[in-house]
Amino acid sequence: MNRLEELFQRKKNNVLNVYCTAGFPQFENTLQVMKALQDNGADGIELGMPYSDPLADGPVIQSSGSKALENGMTIEKLFAQLQDCRKEIYVPIILMGYMNPVLQYGFERFCKHAAAIPVDGLILPDLPEYEFENEYAEIIHRYGLDFIFLVTPETSEERIKKLDALSSGFLYAVSSSSTTGNKKDFNEVSTYLQRLQNMQLKNPVMVGFGIKDKQSFQSACKYASGAIIGTAYIKAIEDANNIQQSTKEFLQSIIG
Repeated sequence: MNRLEELFQRKKNNVLNVYCTAGFPQFENTLQVMKALQDNGADGIELGMPYSDPLADGPVIQSSGSKALENGMTIEKLFAQLQDCRKEIYVPIILMGYMNPVLQYGFERFCKHAAAIPVDGLILPDLPEYEFENEYAEIIHRYGLDFIFLVTPETSEERIKKLDALSSGFLYAVSSSSTTGNKKDFNEVSTYLQRLQNMQLKNPVMVGFGIKDKQSFQSACKYASGAIIGTAYIKAIEDANNIQQSTKEFLQSIIG
């Protein structure tokens, strides 16, 4: 059983994944941020690989990615930073990024190096389902990595079922068809999440985009296994003098 399976078997609800950008706020902060998240209650870490044209990201995460790129972060350097991370980090790690840098690195080489760490899963929002099925799924599965697709309130029921069948680890329910960090009406989101819950999907559902505080976290968890927080956490650490303390205060405000 891999780490994601084990997590969702052990914890049926209120699962908290937190997004952080590799190489942010400073190049050498990646592991420090991951350790602070794990130590203060995050159940999983979604580690963003910075890219110059991140289509699904709002301004705060885009800005953190730009800063990380200025700091010199690359996939090559990220894998070097993560090389011994499993001596300290035992929660699931999901790499989130875009196809262009992964293809430049070499797709199979990327999966091989991710599996060697080991990373648990991948989120590549701009990898189309057709290409996934016909070209990349076999490589991803060969290296034992989970692959997580995103669905939105506009995704048809038929397509949700298809993406759920192709996903492993969990299904990422985007709370609305906008970028990360935007304000959400959680009454509308609840209707959508109830619809997903009633479909009795194969994978646990994690909700992302717009989860920023205790109230939105609890609303998201009402009809899903848990939620992913990104923008609010990036804001909490961008000017932090003490990452451990800022992370502790932030996570206590969500789950404390």
